Amino acid sequence: MTHTGPTRFAENRKARHDYETLETVEGGLVLLGQEVKSIREGGAKIDGAYVTIANGEIWLIGAHIRPYSRAAKDPSYNSDRTRKILITRKQLEHLAGKTQEKGLTLVPFALYPHGHRIKISFGVCRGRKAHDKREKLKSRDLDRDIQRHLRGEDVE
Repeated sequence: MTHTGPTRFAENRKARHDYETLETVEGGLVLLGQEVKSIREGGAKIDGAYVTIANGEIWLIGAHIRPYSRAAKDPSYNSDRTRKILITRKQLEHLAGKTQEKGLTLVPFALYPHGHRIKISFGVCRGRKAHDKREKLKSRDLDRDIQRHLRGEDVE
């Protein structure tokens, strides 16, 4: 269930480069009212964030949501607080089993709207080695050159 629509409030672009995605999951986020407004005005960053399972619940850690610009300043508000992700019990049990496997982790990809709610897509991923990243870039460039050649464009 990958969100492919044009509107994304925050995206972790480096995650697709650094990790090999095995499967993608969509979940809801438990947010405060001012956080929803802040995300909608572009105040969220999920670069460097990660997802973990603790006490039978799933959490987003390290995401930064700045205070809403038009809200009163609240000194107790924590921009980097841990936020709960809402998924079904069956999905949670499946993901818990997957994360027990060696080398697999949960990585957030994007925050996006789903009606009036804000959803998060994250995936079960395996870290890529440096040589894997280079191979991926090389094959992507080669595919791009082949496509240009087939379309009749000049290739260097």
